[in-house]
Amino acid sequence: MAILHQAVEDRKKHLINQLMNFGYFKTPEGKQLYELTLTELETAHIEVKCKFGKEMNQYE
Repeated sequence: MAILHQAVEDRKKHLINQLMNFGYFKTPEGKQLYELTLTELETAHIEVKCKFGKEMNQYE
């Protein structure tokens, strides 16, 4: 169980770093990234990357 917990924490750290690189620091509701669950972080990561991709597509 400790291995799973560590894997979850590592993934959360990775997603938080990725989101911060995109300038995403809080949810629209005002929650800090460290307050989010892994599922919430995964969802935010997908949304931010999709938004970034759409913005990049506008310049082509």
